[in-house]
Amino acid sequence: MSTTKKDAYAAIRIPDFRMLLGMRLMTTLCTQIMSVSVGYYIYELTENPMMLGFIGLTEALPAIGISLWAGHMADKYNRRNLLVACISLLLLCSISLFTVASISDSISQSTLLFSIYSIIFFTGIARGFFSPLNFAFLPQLVDKERLQNAITWNSSTWEVASITGLGVGGLVYGFAGVEATFGLMSVLCVAGLLFVLQITPRPVPEGNLKEPAIKRIQEGLRFAFGSQLIISAIALDLFAVFFGGAVALLPVFAKDILHVGPEGAGILRAGMSIGAITMALFLAHKPLGKSAGKIMLACVAGFGLCIIGFGLSTNFYLSFVILVVAGMFDEVSVFIRAALIQFQTPDRMKGRVSSVNSIFITSSNELGAFESGITAGLMGTVPAVVFGGLMTLAVVGFTWWKAPKLKNYDFE
Repeated sequence: MSTTKKDAYAAIRIPDFRMLLGMRLMTTLCTQIMSVSVGYYIYELTENPMMLGFIGLTEALPAIGISLWAGHMADKYNRRNLLVACISLLLLCSISLFTVASISDSISQSTLLFSIYSIIFFTGIARGFFSPLNFAFLPQLVDKERLQNAITWNSSTWEVASITGLGVGGLVYGFAGVEATFGLMSVLCVAGLLFVLQITPRPVPEGNLKEPAIKRIQEGLRFAFGSQLIISAIALDLFAVFFGGAVALLPVFAKDILHVGPEGAGILRAGMSIGAITMALFLAHKPLGKSAGKIMLACVAGFGLCIIGFGLSTNFYLSFVILVVAGMFDEVSVFIRAALIQFQTPDRMKGRVSSVNSIFITSSNELGAFESGITAGLMGTVPAVVFGGLMTLAVVGFTWWKAPKLKNYDFE
């Protein structure tokens, strides 16, 4: 056991896990390229910023709405085969976007926009399935001793793909056009399918599979909300993201406070991801053990302090460094939450419990951006960010007081 804990590449030595990482890389690149390219395309067509907000809403609503059902499916049917179906739907959406863009000159703008938003709706369904499937399938590919290591590599792969995808999407769109960008997304989906098809299917975890779906979903909800460890970890992350959503206001800081323009906003946005990747690689080499709960709470508090510091900073370089550090704190929190839920949830319920987590996280990102915008409008940009950081610290204090099981949690 000690050998695998010290081996930073223990999980990567498992062939099926490498295939899962390859799939994760390809599909995340695809979805990130999609997010930036569809946004550019919609804005070019309409020149209306409000239409960009509808993109996120069109994708988030089905993702949240389908999550509980997706968790039930992940616990009842073969997870690898469901991943194949999920990526196939994403591939179909990518091909559809390519087709619609190819015939855009021969259809009306209203038909074109309706088609794009309809396709994005179905990508939201794929997104709603993908999170609980990936979470539930991961521990079937690695043994418990290497699970913590696998979570760090899974997280760092997602972060790398997120940064790369946004950059590649913008470059391909700018130099080769929208059709080439949507075509690249299709190629990435095919690659993701090839990776996942090479994974040996695993049996469905034991459980009462004949129960009605609603009872199985209720069982998952009762388990998640009945565990102080799980629900307090999820709620801590929910409120930290909700109140600490300074990223949503980065364009305002870049333009009006730091005076660095859209290029600077892009660099600032990459700061947190750079910090997260750095920390994920560190955790792969130096896995956490004792005092995981206290470390998680300390890191969320550190994240809140960084948000306050970012709000008060008027220097671009200082702001960038603060966001890098914030990304490092956030990665520790995200990693501990993911590992905690993995370790505390039986295999037969991982999909359903993960779906609850997915709903909270998706909601916190969307609602956090909304909260940041509203508070910025009411009290100003800097006071809104400082207020968010202070509220994050208050949430940590409340969790420390009310959730002793999380505070005293250690990895086994």
